Amino acid sequence: MTKGSITKNLVLFAIPLFFGQLLQQLYNIVDSVVVGNVLGKEALAAVSTSGSLIFLMVGFINGLFMGSSVIIGKSYGAKDYKRVSMAAHTGIAFAFIMGITLSVVGFFFTPVILGWMGTPADVMPNSVLYFRTYFLGGLGNIMYSACCGVFQAVGDSKRPLYYLMVSTVLNTILDITFVKFLGLGIGGAAFATIIAQFVSAILAFVKLTRVDGPHRIYIRKLKMDGELLKKELALGFPTGIQNSVIAIGNVVLQSNINAFGSVAMAACGSYFKIEGFVFLPITCMCMALTTFVSQNLGAGEVERVRKGSLIGSVISVSCAEIIGVIVFIFAPVFLSMFSREPGVIAIGTTQARTESLFYCLLALSHCLAGIYRGAGKTTIPMIVMLSSWCLLRITYITIIVRIIPVVNVIFWAYPLTWSVSTIVFIIYYFKGSWIKQIG
Repeated sequence: MTKGSITKNLVLFAIPLFFGQLLQQLYNIVDSVVVGNVLGKEALAAVSTSGSLIFLMVGFINGLFMGSSVIIGKSYGAKDYKRVSMAAHTGIAFAFIMGITLSVVGFFFTPVILGWMGTPADVMPNSVLYFRTYFLGGLGNIMYSACCGVFQAVGDSKRPLYYLMVSTVLNTILDITFVKFLGLGIGGAAFATIIAQFVSAILAFVKLTRVDGPHRIYIRKLKMDGELLKKELALGFPTGIQNSVIAIGNVVLQSNINAFGSVAMAACGSYFKIEGFVFLPITCMCMALTTFVSQNLGAGEVERVRKGSLIGSVISVSCAEIIGVIVFIFAPVFLSMFSREPGVIAIGTTQARTESLFYCLLALSHCLAGIYRGAGKTTIPMIVMLSSWCLLRITYITIIVRIIPVVNVIFWAYPLTWSVSTIVFIIYYFKGSWIKQIG
């Protein structure tokens, strides 16, 4: 990432990530499509609301690994291969511990959190069963993310794609088998997911133990270097907090949606599955920019960082807005994949057409956040998203929904907070301190 065409480097790195994220969305959607068409709207509501709670639990832990990725990327760019190896071993060892922790906490606290979210009584049993089963696979989820983070930090975005392809096909086959043919219900859908997650995690980990490079993992060396772990956590903790804070904001939003009943839950949950596709170019370019910035700053290529930041942001924003227009036009068609009920389609379409034309702001916020993380400035995205995507979002919802008690006003929380975060990020970008302090 430190030499050659900037556009080519970013695009070639982002393309495998794009297809990997595409598969991940299909992976997530399979549960909803199979459950919605076989088990009905109550079961669909239980699965569709999974995003907020899962991101609350998993987002914090995955955010912690951002520090590991930044250190690996900068060390790799600076050709400090000993430090690359130490950071990789520390990150993977820490991931193993956190994966087990996630399983335990998720299993025991799921009913409590669902209660806080105001989950309706007709949805609660299915929700508890789905989430508890899902979180039993927490170790597979976290280990896969950590292993992929190591690959991506050294510029390899292809291998995670290969393992995810296998996992997605397996998840689809098991979903249909468990739910439709074996009649295992919503628990079968969750069980299919965790099996597929463990398979992808095992494939990624085994490859790391055999790869030819400084990021190779040796099982006998798997331990946490105390000093390096502190630095990784110092960089990763703000991102973990940011993820959790955003998730808390989304949980509050989901709680307000839940108050409008299972039809609104199914509709909004289905829309969020569609919105996941919007994140494909955004997430991919954000990850590419984080790796690009960390490696080039490690190599002392400050001007290259500036050019790459602009190119990557333009690509991501353009793609996001094109997708936004498509979603605006074809929202009813997309939503009908999940449910044929008119109420579900109508509410989901309203949400899609409220938010979709503002995807450009979402893309720019994420790209700038990814740039700052690559530069080691992980606290800035945390502060901006804490204030806008959590505090402002919760304040808006808490006040407006009580004044105008209709579900439509909830949807405007997203464009509003995306606009605020984008403005603040742009102001910080042109100050230049984020690159001067590192470069």
